[in-house]
Amino acid sequence: MKNIRNFSIIAHIDHGKSTLADRLIQLTHAIDERDFQDQVLDTMDLERERGITIKSQTIVLPYKSKDKTDYVFNLIDTPGHVDFTYEVSRALAACEGVLLVVDATQGVQAQTIANYYLALENDLAVIPIINKIDMKSADIDMTREQIDKELGLDAYSALLASGKTGDGVAEILEAVVHRIPAPSGDETGPLRALIFDSQFDTYRGAVITCRIFDGGIKPGDEIKFFSRDTTYKVEEVGVHRLRREKRQSLAVGEVGYVIAGVRKVSDTKIGDTITCAENPAETPLPGYRDVLPVVFSSLYPTEADDYQQLADAIEKLRLNDPALTYQKDSSISLGFGFRCGFLGLLHLDIIQERLEREYGLSLILTAPSVKYNINLTNGEKLSVDNPMLYPDPSVIESTEEPYIRGQIILPERYLGNIHPLCKDHRGENPKMNYLSPKRVDLTYDLPLAEVLYDFYDKLKSVTQGYASFDYELLDYRKTDLVKLDILVNTDKVDALSMLVHRSRAEYRARRVCERLREAIPKQLFKIPIQGAIGGKIIARETISALRKDVTSKCYGGDITRKRKLLDKQKEGKKRMKMVGSVEIPQEAFLSVLKTTDDD
Repeated sequence: MKNIRNFSIIAHIDHGKSTLADRLIQLTHAIDERDFQDQVLDTMDLERERGITIKSQTIVLPYKSKDKTDYVFNLIDTPGHVDFTYEVSRALAACEGVLLVVDATQGVQAQTIANYYLALENDLAVIPIINKIDMKSADIDMTREQIDKELGLDAYSALLASGKTGDGVAEILEAVVHRIPAPSGDETGPLRALIFDSQFDTYRGAVITCRIFDGGIKPGDEIKFFSRDTTYKVEEVGVHRLRREKRQSLAVGEVGYVIAGVRKVSDTKIGDTITCAENPAETPLPGYRDVLPVVFSSLYPTEADDYQQLADAIEKLRLNDPALTYQKDSSISLGFGFRCGFLGLLHLDIIQERLEREYGLSLILTAPSVKYNINLTNGEKLSVDNPMLYPDPSVIESTEEPYIRGQIILPERYLGNIHPLCKDHRGENPKMNYLSPKRVDLTYDLPLAEVLYDFYDKLKSVTQGYASFDYELLDYRKTDLVKLDILVNTDKVDALSMLVHRSRAEYRARRVCERLREAIPKQLFKIPIQGAIGGKIIARETISALRKDVTSKCYGGDITRKRKLLDKQKEGKKRMKMVGSVEIPQEAFLSVLKTTDDD
C-alpha cells in the first residue's frame, strides 16, 4: 500500500481539470500515444463538444519517481458543475488527497470554494495548483493572494502549471508522491469497498467502480451490498486504463472495477458499501445517502408512435445514469410520456440531448418544476411536482417550497446590480463578505423555483459573466403558491400549466401569452390566449384572424355586391370560431421554456 496514491482533481468549471489530466496521463505513459486524444477521460461526444465533464472517470497511472521508486497513481477526474456535487463527494471519499486547480486568469471562484470544503469534510490532503500560467492575462500574485485569504492555504506551496503546454506537470507528479499520504486499511479484515461509480455493459451487466478500504476481492467471491440483501458472485475484477484491464484480485487501497452479474445499475447505488456474503463487515463505510432529484419535467415524443421508443431509450439511459428517475405520465394535449426527475437544469439538458442524439427522438418538454409540500385542511400532507396533480385550492391549508443558500462571488463594481436581482427573485437574508478590496462573497437564501426560471442567465448578464454561482439545498418554507393555467381559444392546455408564487404569476402569464402569440400560426378566426388562476383571467393576448380577400374578383359594380360577400365571410367565421380547434406546434411549447427575456 505504501506505493499507492489515490487522488482526484477538483476545480471550478472551465479551470482546466481535463486538460491537466491529459498531461498527467501523457507524462506517465499510461496509454499509447496513438490512442491519445484531447480530453481523453471524457468519453461522451457531448462532453467534448461542451467542454465539460459529466461523468467521473478513473484511470491507473504508473509512475517512477526521481528516486527510482515505482508508484501506482489512481486518478479520479470529477465533474465541476454544481448539479453533480454528490458524485464529486463520493469520488473524494475514495481518495486520500486532491489537486485543487485554480485558473490564474480568473482566481478562486464559487465552485472552487465549494469543492475545497468537500475535500476538507473528507479530511483530504490538498495540493493547490495555479493553472494556465501561459496565458497573457494570468495574474499569479493575485491568485496566490486569493488562495491565502479565501481558502486559508499556504499560497507559496501552490504549484505553477500549464495544462496546455505541460509546464510544471512533472513537479505535480512528485508532489503527489510526497504530499498525499498512502492509503491505510485492514488487509486481513472483512471486505469493505466503496462504490463511487457504475456503468452498464450490454454483455456483462453493471460494471462497478469501487475503492477497497478493508480486505480484498477476487473472482469467485460471494458479495452483497449493504443497501440490499441479494448476493452476487464475482466474475471479474481489474483496474481502469483507457480500457478495462483484468487482474487476479484487488487488495486494500486499490481502486478498480468489479463485475458480478448485476443486471441493473440502479442496484449499485453510488455511496453504497460492498462486503463479503460469508464474512460480512459489521458496519458500512460512512456517508451513504440516496440521491434525490430536485427538478422535475415531463418528456413527450413529438409523434405519438414514438412512445415505446422513448420508453426503451429512458430505460437504457438510466442504466448509465442512476440519478435519473422517471414514471409514466399523460397529457390531454400531448398524449403519453414520462415525468422525470433530475439533479438540476444542466442534468435535464444533458438527458434531453442524449435522448435526441443517441436514440433519434424528437421531444417536447414541459416547464421545469420543483417539489412542493402541500398541507391539506384534513391534516394530510402531499408532495407535488406536477401541476396536473395540484389539489383544489379550497382544500389547501398551506404550501411550502424548497429554498437554497446561494453563494455568489463577484467583482465589487457589480454589487449594485446583484441586490435588485436577488430581491426581484424573492431573495432573503443577505450576507456579504469582502474577500479582497475588489471581490465580494455574497450569500442569499433563494427559492429554488426562482433560480430554475431565469436567475442564472440574468446573473451572468448583469455581471458581464464575471460572477460565479454555487448553491446548496436548505429547507422548505411557507409560500403563497398558485396554479397558473394557459388557455388557447378557451381550451386549457394542461402541458403548459405551472405552479408559481402569486407575486410572479402575472409576469409569468404575460411572458407565456406573448411567446405563444408569436409561435402559434394565424387561423381564419381570432384566437385568444389567456393566463388564468382558477376562473380569474390575469393575462391575455390575441392572435388576429387571417383574412381572405373575398372581394378580389369584384370589379366595379354596386357596393352591395361586396357587402354581401363580406357578410357571408363574417357568418362563416362565426361558425368556424364555434367549432374551430387550434393546433399548437412543437415550437410553441419550446418557446415557453426559454428563460431569457428578449427585451
